[in-house]
Amino acid sequence: MSTLQANTVLDNSGIAFGTSGARGLVEQFTPDVCAAFSLAFIDTLKGQFTFDRLAIAIDNRPSSYAMAQACSAALKQQGIEIIYYGVIPTPALAYAAMVRNIPCIMVTGSHIPFDRNGLKFYRPDGEISKSDELSILKSEAAFEALDTLDELEVSSEAGEEYVLRYSSLFDKPFLQGKHIGIYEHSSAGRDLYQALFEELGAKVTSLERSDHFVPIDTEAVSAEDQLKAINWSKEYGFDAIYSTDGDGDRPLIADEKGVWLRGDILGLLCAKQLNVEALSIPVNSNTSIELSNAFKKIERTRIGSPYVIAEFERLSKSYKSVAGFEANGGFLLGTDTSINGKVLKALPTRDALLPAIMLLAAAGDNNISDLVSDCTERFSASDRIQNFATAKSKQLIETYTQDASALIKLLGFADLTVTSIDVTDGLRMTLSDNDVIHLRPSGNAPELRCYAESTSDEKAKQLVVQVLGKVVSL
Repeated sequence: MSTLQANTVLDNSGIAFGTSGARGLVEQFTPDVCAAFSLAFIDTLKGQFTFDRLAIAIDNRPSSYAMAQACSAALKQQGIEIIYYGVIPTPALAYAAMVRNIPCIMVTGSHIPFDRNGLKFYRPDGEISKSDELSILKSEAAFEALDTLDELEVSSEAGEEYVLRYSSLFDKPFLQGKHIGIYEHSSAGRDLYQALFEELGAKVTSLERSDHFVPIDTEAVSAEDQLKAINWSKEYGFDAIYSTDGDGDRPLIADEKGVWLRGDILGLLCAKQLNVEALSIPVNSNTSIELSNAFKKIERTRIGSPYVIAEFERLSKSYKSVAGFEANGGFLLGTDTSINGKVLKALPTRDALLPAIMLLAAAGDNNISDLVSDCTERFSASDRIQNFATAKSKQLIETYTQDASALIKLLGFADLTVTSIDVTDGLRMTLSDNDVIHLRPSGNAPELRCYAESTSDEKAKQLVVQVLGKVVSL
């Protein structure tokens, strides 16, 4: 067997860290690349933590199990015991690892297409930081090239503990009389959600489980999935429809009419129900959050959970209750909090279940759509151009950051001017009519994302369609 060095293998892999872990084409995640990432990860933790076990879980992508086998084989070379939890949501894995004070690796590409995949890394105290990512890529950890990949034995403990985390908060089945649909598709948590909602009292109907991976993007819900939810609500009379992205850390929730909620509005409702004092949210979040006057402090960050989490420590020095959420709906609980007199431990990583449960608790006997109407003062929309080279996206942003007014005219807004720009992440432009247009390269895939905010849902959607249509021809 030949000896390899992690940083050399990773330099040649073509894989980079995005906003949510290392992402790349499946063919790039060879066994040796998975080994290099795994060993570089534990090398980065040396001197900070003491551990002899590591947990691994996967999503339902066809490529994920083999990647987990490779990560496991490499770590066993170093005497690390592996706990394999099988297919479970990312937050379930993160929670189980934090409870055991051990690191973990999630094999997932989240919502990106199935020809891509990724690795997400957690220290014993939560998600790795951006500085940890740099250390991983520079690690000189040496290892033997992998020749065999052993089968992995599945433990069900993490999934069970994740369900108990939420079911234990309620003394009575508060969803009694509610009918909830679960759009299961290929979600990593699809075998957990029905039992949880039934334990909380709801009648549950499972919808459209798929044997093929379905790349659900909660920030750019397809027209097909929008129509599905409306039709399901008409057919079954649901009070809500629940779903997630591929790895179960971003929620997708529809009201009683089958209208999917925006993730940041869902986050706002969840944070209010939890009586959160201080929020950390990314720059692309809806400004209804500030307009709600529900929080003592709001910090806006770059897009990506590591940036949101980075603010938690500072905010927790001044505020007792700290949380964050993203426009994709993932909710991050930065401090322990109390629900019904019971302590819910902090979970500083994106979670899809907490916002769903808090939304339903907030709604009570009322319609979800009424809650949404009451808190939405501005309306957001988003979509993306797929297969749009990252280099091209970055060049576009760099070019027009210096002349945003020229870009606005090229995008078809000749009668408007740019009153301010925000370059925290991408190019976010506020126009003279107070509409907002935000362009940003995706951190996970070759895509250009567009976010828009306006005075109505219809106009926000129109802005996104117009901008993306014009960008293609630039």
